Amino acid sequence: MISSAASSATPSVPLDTAPACPLRVGTSGYAYPEWSEAGFYPPGTPAREMLALYARQFSVTELNYTWYQMPRAAAMERMLPKVPADFGFAAKLTRTMTHEIDPHGWRGKAVQFRDGIAPLMQAGRLLSVLIQLPPTFERNAANRRYLAHLLDALAGLPLAVEFRHRTWALAPVFDELQRRRVTLVAVDAPDLPYLFPKLDVVTNPDLFYVRFHGRNARGWRSGNMQKQFDYLYSSNELQQWSRTIIPKMAARAHSGIAFFNNHVRAQAPRNANMLMTELCTRSSGRAFH
Repeated sequence: MISSAASSATPSVPLDTAPACPLRVGTSGYAYPEWSEAGFYPPGTPAREMLALYARQFSVTELNYTWYQMPRAAAMERMLPKVPADFGFAAKLTRTMTHEIDPHGWRGKAVQFRDGIAPLMQAGRLLSVLIQLPPTFERNAANRRYLAHLLDALAGLPLAVEFRHRTWALAPVFDELQRRRVTLVAVDAPDLPYLFPKLDVVTNPDLFYVRFHGRNARGWRSGNMQKQFDYLYSSNELQQWSRTIIPKMAARAHSGIAFFNNHVRAQAPRNANMLMTELCTRSSGRAFH
């Protein structure tokens, strides 16, 4: 549990095989009331106080609420004083541009989103904008055109794309992302035949980005988010990333971020701490920075 006397934010973790790459580890979202019941926050912690408490333990978070509703600049400005000066944010692109696309209105939504996150961008705290595309977004001519136009409309922002459909796992796709300096998100998810596979491809030398969704195949098929993301990684499962995949990616990028999305019963912060511990162990006792 985080106490009121907790120390300042856990800094990023240097990797011994790639000391120039600081990796930040956090969770996808932080304002879950059930995390108080699970012991991560003190009992009765109101949502408005969760970010400051979260930031005492992690140095980065992924804003998931911006997928449900368009971000507002005033709300972003209010978040900044609650976290340390080196705390970073990733912001998920709003669903009206990924899952519920209005063919006539999405360009206006892109302008609104850019305006909403402007305080984070101007403060140098926006590490990435996550464009998470649904499993139904397979690679075809229409979707290829839409994605190209969307990336054009959001140019200038630090962009990352997470594909869910495996038809995008092709060299020409990676080449195009690399040409645009857009990050391909690496995922850990259930091994289902239609999902994008687990890869260590780095398309942007500025940033690599990893999302851990859990491996609950039965829950993933249920359509229930509580079941879909109900999973606790074991140490052995995380060591595959900390000892092999992350070092490979870190050697090809200047920095990296990793988020756990298995939020049910505060399993995400528990696994984030396990991964940081594993990475720190591998750093052979070198100081954090």
